[in-house]
Amino acid sequence: MEQLQLELLQTTVNRAYRNVPFYHRKFEQLNIAPEDVQSLCDIAKLPFTTKEDLRDGYPYEMFAVPLREIVRIHSSSGATSKPVVVGYTRNDLKHWADQTARVMSAAGVTKDDVVQIAFDYGLFTGGFGMHYGAERLGASVIPVSSGNTERQVQIMQDFRSTALVSTPSFALYLAEVMGRLGVPTAGLWLRVGLFGGEPMSERMRGEIESRLGVVATDNYGISAVMGPGIAGECELRDGLHINEDHFLVEVVDPTTLQVLDEGQEGELVITTLTKEGLPMIRYRTHDISRITRSKCKCGRTTARMAPVRRRTDDMVIIRGVNVYPKEIEALLYEIEHVQPHYQIVIDREAGLENLTLRVELSGGMISDQMQRLVELEDTIKHRVHALVGLTPRVRLVEPRTLHEVGPSERVIDNREK
Repeated sequence: MEQLQLELLQTTVNRAYRNVPFYHRKFEQLNIAPEDVQSLCDIAKLPFTTKEDLRDGYPYEMFAVPLREIVRIHSSSGATSKPVVVGYTRNDLKHWADQTARVMSAAGVTKDDVVQIAFDYGLFTGGFGMHYGAERLGASVIPVSSGNTERQVQIMQDFRSTALVSTPSFALYLAEVMGRLGVPTAGLWLRVGLFGGEPMSERMRGEIESRLGVVATDNYGISAVMGPGIAGECELRDGLHINEDHFLVEVVDPTTLQVLDEGQEGELVITTLTKEGLPMIRYRTHDISRITRSKCKCGRTTARMAPVRRRTDDMVIIRGVNVYPKEIEALLYEIEHVQPHYQIVIDREAGLENLTLRVELSGGMISDQMQRLVELEDTIKHRVHALVGLTPRVRLVEPRTLHEVGPSERVIDNREK
């Protein structure tokens, strides 16, 4: 594996250096050349890549092939900042299908399963990525996409779905809707769930398993790197198996950026080894995890990563959507009659995650002008929805109510409570 990784790393570094101006400049600044990569340890000489670098290269400057060779384009959301654009060649799509097929196979999915995919189909990579993997296995795929929960339940019953692919929060919401409709778990054929797009705590996993009667597995992916398929749990659920022949994963100290030893917790850094359209060198994920290389009892020998529960930045994931508080703050600066003092409150009600945005009124706004307040709330809702794709509840509060809220209190996450 190490020999294969080295050969693929050298190929990736050469591709990035020769075809991507960003990497060419970075290598020149560090006074290194592709020929300097003689061992896997030499990866520490290479530059890091950040989401900001990808945004600066919007839309196609980070691509390593001409646009005519790109057969699929995905993108993150972006309103106050430029989105991250990801391109795939035909080979990239083939590799993507193989990677997600491995993840699904490890979780116990076979060609005999009926896979209901409740991820969004669109610029988000989750739906298409898992779809490819299920088809690669030969399973029957139901591309329901997200939303329309009652129809999802009906399809589960009528089509005899045996595997569910969704965010863990949507799985809990499905269970709530089933209870409201009087649909018993025994009336379903479900046996396994593959959940991603947001963190899944052990408590949440247990609740999903007890309410839906499935084995709940976690998987990990990042749109900027590939999408789902980087790693996934086997049926023993003792860490997420990394597809090491496609991704070289490091763990670094988020402050010093020094590579940490096996088993130490730090920030995941990922280098793609087979990506043609958008090769990625040492991409900083901001996700906190650790890696073990001991053999799993399932028999697989690839490295495993611990499930991601927290990050080094302030990003939070709500209903599978990445929300950056700093972007919301920048948005509020552009809206009249409010201060950029805010507080994000995240709750889970009846299995569904809700975002409440508390915003401080400016001193010149009179709180008894009801019509103007309603219009202001609607403006904030629409602007936030355009930014992140979620419509929050908006609570306007009196001036000087939130101006002393510190960074640790900026986001109140009540989901585990």
